[in-house]
Amino acid sequence: MADDALYTRQPHAILESFLLLERVPGVKGFSARTLRALYNARTTMDRRFRADPVNRQQFLALLQQPQGITRAFRLMNQTSVLGRTLWPFRRIVGQMQHDLFHVYTVDQHILMVLRNVRRFFIPEHAHEYPFCSQLAAGWDQPWLLYVAALFHDIAKGRGGDHSQLGAREVGRFARQHGIARADRELLEFLVREHLSMSQVAQQQDLGDPDVVAAFARRVGHERRLTALYLLTVADVRGTSPTVWSAWKGKLLEDLYRLTVRALGGRAPDRDAVVEARKRQALAELSRLAGHTVAPPPLWQTLDVAYFMRHDAGDIAWHAYEIALQGPGASTTPRVRARRSPVGEGLQVLVHASLRDELFARICGYFDRADLSIQDAKVHSTRDGWALDTFQVVSDLLPEEAPALMARIEAELPAAVDSLRPLPPPRLGRVSRRVRSFPVAPHVDLRPDEKAQHWLLSVSASDRTGLLYSMARVLAAHAISVELAKVTTLGERVEDMFLLRGEQLQPERTRVTIEQELLQALEPG
Repeated sequence: MADDALYTRQPHAILESFLLLERVPGVKGFSARTLRALYNARTTMDRRFRADPVNRQQFLALLQQPQGITRAFRLMNQTSVLGRTLWPFRRIVGQMQHDLFHVYTVDQHILMVLRNVRRFFIPEHAHEYPFCSQLAAGWDQPWLLYVAALFHDIAKGRGGDHSQLGAREVGRFARQHGIARADRELLEFLVREHLSMSQVAQQQDLGDPDVVAAFARRVGHERRLTALYLLTVADVRGTSPTVWSAWKGKLLEDLYRLTVRALGGRAPDRDAVVEARKRQALAELSRLAGHTVAPPPLWQTLDVAYFMRHDAGDIAWHAYEIALQGPGASTTPRVRARRSPVGEGLQVLVHASLRDELFARICGYFDRADLSIQDAKVHSTRDGWALDTFQVVSDLLPEEAPALMARIEAELPAAVDSLRPLPPPRLGRVSRRVRSFPVAPHVDLRPDEKAQHWLLSVSASDRTGLLYSMARVLAAHAISVELAKVTTLGERVEDMFLLRGEQLQPERTRVTIEQELLQALEPG
């Protein structure tokens, strides 16, 4: 600063200072004199300041620079310039989020999401998330995603749906700043739907083409889908350093690719998908076996849902491991484990005779072994076998994985084959964090759109033995689980189960099951 009174005489210089911070190479921040002048000029940034066309143009220019955006906006927040220029932002500065999923205040979370989106467009960070960087390289207006990042949680704490309220705020911002109508509609869509892609990927069956088709209709076209995918990845990564996982990344990428095909009219019917995956799996199976092989008889015993829910690599692995038993194999359960192709945790294959309590016994073993289930795909063959695949993670170091896989393969068959009554779940101590931030258990049991299966959605405080406790309730009513997706958000879990069972038809039975599940979800 050459003049301490500059900002009060020329308010336009306030935002211009941050533009210089972005544009001038080598400038790292503001001097103490400049910071003091900004503080003294805080009353200058009033309604007239925000309505000034020059200031509005400069604010958009701040988001359109090729570099320095994250640094500039963090400094704007620290000096209260951001909250005084973008008035809705002022209401969430320092606002706590009373859950254990977000570890940042709302304003810091928003700036972290802005930073994550920004890194997708910086070549030096392309190694972090190559697919996101690839999509970002073809995106023509990065600043639109930066605006969406600023507004996606800006309406938190007001009551009501913050996504809907935020969509109205960003629409008002776009009109005030002269943003084109098509871009304004994109911004409103992104803020309104910023949670939808994560919810579909983590809580619905991506092997069901109807789920993908419904999401494709919701998105509308590929440009929106790409923007929503980039914002979703940045948002999940911006909640906590520990929330993002390779498994969640795979689910989101799978949903993106499936939806692109559906939007382009390239989504084939189920039969075409099954045949394509069988061909790919057969090629992989021949590679594993070291010679050309014929389609295994196992495939004739499996329904379409199996081939829709598994990729070709998993299908080949299943056939290869089960074929090792040879013809006339005994009824002894077969368990195989491998490092997850996703790059995180293990995949465990269980091939065993069908039993009502099978899923519960497997969950009970993983619980006692301190392994967390992230995903479970359960299938029944026409000749009375179960073919189940579990994605599990542990706290062990990567170099300890071989010993863990050997232990699972040795111990799980006995647990599956046991005829003893299901043991009671472990009731570990409720953590202090759960006691401080309790989550009221919630259970929702309803038929799917085709009325062929039942969807069970559960949310509760996380604790030891939770999934096993729910599995015991379902086993007691002879209800089979076909799909399970487990989402852990801090100390809260949100699980989805796809169920089958004639016992679920009477309403009285469903009410009883819901009550028993609620009781099982109670801490302690």
